[in-house]
Amino acid sequence: TEKALEVFHLAPEKNIVTWTGMIAGYGRIGDGEQALRFFVEMMKSGVDSDHFAYGAVLHACSGLAILGHGKMIHGCLIHHGFQGYAYAGNALVNLYAKCGDINESHRAFCDIANKDLVSWNTMLFAFGVHGLADEALKLYDNMIASGTKPDNVTFIGLLTTCSHSGLVKEGCAIFESMVKDYGVPLEVDHVTCMIDMFGRSGHLAEAKDLATTYNSLVADASDISSWEALLGACSTQWHTELGREVGKVLKAAEPSEEMSFVLLSNLYCSSGRWKEAEDVRREMVERGIKKTPGCSWIEVGNKVSAFVVGDCSHKRFQELSVTLNCLQHEMRNPETFGP
Repeated sequence: TEKALEVFHLAPEKNIVTWTGMIAGYGRIGDGEQALRFFVEMMKSGVDSDHFAYGAVLHACSGLAILGHGKMIHGCLIHHGFQGYAYAGNALVNLYAKCGDINESHRAFCDIANKDLVSWNTMLFAFGVHGLADEALKLYDNMIASGTKPDNVTFIGLLTTCSHSGLVKEGCAIFESMVKDYGVPLEVDHVTCMIDMFGRSGHLAEAKDLATTYNSLVADASDISSWEALLGACSTQWHTELGREVGKVLKAAEPSEEMSFVLLSNLYCSSGRWKEAEDVRREMVERGIKKTPGCSWIEVGNKVSAFVVGDCSHKRFQELSVTLNCLQHEMRNPETFGP
C-alpha cells in the first residue's frame, strides 16, 4: 500500500481511474476507513464519480458493516443514476445484507437493470445468511429461469443455506444436481458444506462417509478442510469418540494447524471433558501454537472502532475497562439496581 500511495501522489493528474484504484485497493486489504477517506477526497477534488468508484467504496463499507455511510453513498448513487448498474448494485445488496437490512438488500437487487451472476449469487447468500431458505431456493429457480448458469459459488451459497436451515433432502438433491446437470466441478467447499449439513442434522455417519470418500479421491493430502468440518460436526453433536478419531487424523496431517486443536478443545469442553480439553490446550502451548485472536468493530457517532481480543492499546482502554466492569457487575447483580 505504501508503494501504491507513493505512485498515486506522484501522478501529475489524478483521474477517476487512479482514485478508484486506491479506493478499491484499500477496500481489498480491509482498510475501509482509508477507502472512505479517499472517496471523500475524490469528491472534494471535483472528479466526477462513476459506478465503479461507487461500487468500490460501497464494498469497503460492507467490510466495515457501517450502514450510515453506506446510506449516504446510496443517496449519491441514486442522484447520479447509477443504482441500476450491476457493479454498484451488487455492492449495495452486499452492504445492506451485512448490516441486517434484508428488505433493502432485496430492493437494491431488484433495481439492478442487467443482473449478472454476481448479482444472483450475492442475493442468494444474503437470503441464506438471514435464514430465509425458501426465498433463497425460489431465487435460485428464478436465476435458472432467467438463463443464468450457476457456478461453484452459487452452489456453496445453496448448500450453506440448506445446512443452516436443516434442509437435508434439498441439499442432497442440489449437491447431486451440481455435477450432473451443470457440470460444476466438485470442490472442497462443497464437501465441507455437506458435512456441516449432515452434522447439524445428526447424520454423522453420512458426514464421515463423505469426508472419507472425498479424501480418498483428492490428490492433495494436505487439504484437511473436510476433516475439520467433520470435527466441527462432532462438536455440534457432542460425539467425542469420533471427534477424538478425527482429531488424530488432523494432528498427523497438519501438526501446527491451530484450528484442529481449537475444534478438539471445543468438543471436549462442550461434552464436559475438562481434563481432555486442558490436555489439548497444554499440547498447543508445548508446540508453540497460538490461536488467532478475534476482532470486532462498532460504529459510534459515525466513527468505527476495532477491538482485538487481548489488546490493551486503545487510548481509552482504562475508561472502557471501568465501564465494562460496571456493566458486568450490574448483569450479575440485577437486584441491586432495581427494574
